[in-house]
Amino acid sequence: MAHISLSYLLGLFILTVQSRCVTNAKDATKPNFILMMVDDLGIGDVGCYGNDTIRTPNIDKLAKEGVKLTQHIAAAPLCTPSRAAFMTGRYALRSGLGSTGRVQVILFLGASGGLPPNETTFAKLLQKQGYTTGIVGKWHLGVSCKSRNDHCHHPNSHGFDYFYGLPFTLFNDCKPGNSTDVLGDLQKLLWHIFMPLALALLTLIMAKIIRLLEIRSTLLMFLAIVYVLCFLTWYIPFAFLQTWNCIIMRNQDVVEQPMNLDTLTQKLMKEAEQFVERNQNSPFLLFLSLPHVHTPLFISKEFAGKSKHGLYGDNVEEVDWMIGRMVKVVEKLNLSERTLMYFTSDHGGDIWISDTQGHIGGWNGIYQGGKNMAGWEGGIRVPGIFRWTNRLPAGKIINEPTSLMDIFPTVVNLAGGQLPSDRILDGHDLLPLLEGKTKSSKHEFMFHYCGVYLNAVRWHPPDSDSVFKVHFFTVNCSSVQMCLCHIVSHHDPPLVFDVTSDPSEAVPLTAETEARHGEVLLRVQDAVQEHQRTLTLPENQLSWPNTLWKPWLQPCCGMFPFCSCSET
Repeated sequence: MAHISLSYLLGLFILTVQSRCVTNAKDATKPNFILMMVDDLGIGDVGCYGNDTIRTPNIDKLAKEGVKLTQHIAAAPLCTPSRAAFMTGRYALRSGLGSTGRVQVILFLGASGGLPPNETTFAKLLQKQGYTTGIVGKWHLGVSCKSRNDHCHHPNSHGFDYFYGLPFTLFNDCKPGNSTDVLGDLQKLLWHIFMPLALALLTLIMAKIIRLLEIRSTLLMFLAIVYVLCFLTWYIPFAFLQTWNCIIMRNQDVVEQPMNLDTLTQKLMKEAEQFVERNQNSPFLLFLSLPHVHTPLFISKEFAGKSKHGLYGDNVEEVDWMIGRMVKVVEKLNLSERTLMYFTSDHGGDIWISDTQGHIGGWNGIYQGGKNMAGWEGGIRVPGIFRWTNRLPAGKIINEPTSLMDIFPTVVNLAGGQLPSDRILDGHDLLPLLEGKTKSSKHEFMFHYCGVYLNAVRWHPPDSDSVFKVHFFTVNCSSVQMCLCHIVSHHDPPLVFDVTSDPSEAVPLTAETEARHGEVLLRVQDAVQEHQRTLTLPENQLSWPNTLWKPWLQPCCGMFPFCSCSET
């Protein structure tokens, strides 16, 4: 009996060892992924995309050693919807993150809107394939739904094993001394309303004291309480924005509140490098989501005043240095041939942003428009660079239409995962195009949204090098960064451009100047009808009830509302 038991145990041990060897061998063939996204970077800010004054040698080297996409398109010209589409491979309105009105991004950490729990990110699918997944940097897709601790929208609930960084984003409120940009005009309006009301209330009180009017004390008390409650309802969330919105979390714990911008760059790079080092012997995915170059601009001392373009140029050059550090750690660990590295921006540069020293937003090169300007190329055309040593051809340039949503099916297929069959995917696997096995993009049509409203469509005819773009409406933007999707100019007939020959969208085509003009409009009309049949809109995550601040959802370290902690 003992002999049988020993034989059984020995056999079990051998099978276990063999199984682990097979698993490890299989894992060794799986590529790692390092996805690097900058916030608000203009495509014209990078050397290999035409900039000859801002120095970006590390990003340029990535392009030289890999594949550069020239028509890489974000699904939205704003952070929250663009990142939702990137994560899921689906247009943001399919996730409820397309705006229907004033609120176009998540405005408060203590809000209930965000990426819904039933959405599938590429990180979730890679976890199932044995990957360790991490995000270092910016999230901006929500935190909690009903309680401070449910973390239903948190990265840990969306497939990321590890999270370190900003669950929110950078707003002006995050940098002491800057003006606010969270509903700033509404704050001013409310202030102008509350001050006359306060004066009127004080006048009534004085009239009662000197007996000019007979007013019941209970009525005055009621009015005073209502006024104070209304005032505090708006004042408190805005007064504490820096403390409550601008924080750092490690997984689900708040570790710095408010965050220290002076040390943020070094902390993010240390976390990103350590994640790669910890997981170098097994497949991993790292999403390095930089808070740069979103305003308020912050800069390390080593880069201050070094560029020819002021604080913004300094910021871009620091980003380039950060990308270089990620490449160095990959090469130091001999992971280059096992690691697909990807570089992009979430959308175009912000052409509205200025301060006392002048313009501090991005440059979108020859492309019209920018961040928050739906439809125009400057708001949605972004850098797209892939490097995978000895797998992808070096120095290759692809002019075909591609999308940030293509990352989802590309990494899932490379990891050996199964794409979800229970939902519509809008992205396509890029690998055949990157490797040169096919010359044409699978994106015959691409749909460009302003919130939930379809405002433009791209058509790349299979029999042509042209890429036609049809604008149904264009957004009317004011001088205060306000580009709202319901304040627009409709075009009948629609504006038609060939963005291959006219990438600046300067001269609309007509039936007289383009033989295919009528065909373009008909084909696009048919494509829109087919596309709209696939749409089933879920709950609007950017509605006022979902985006307004709720104290019971506010992440906090220490005693709420006096949240305060710092990392050592």
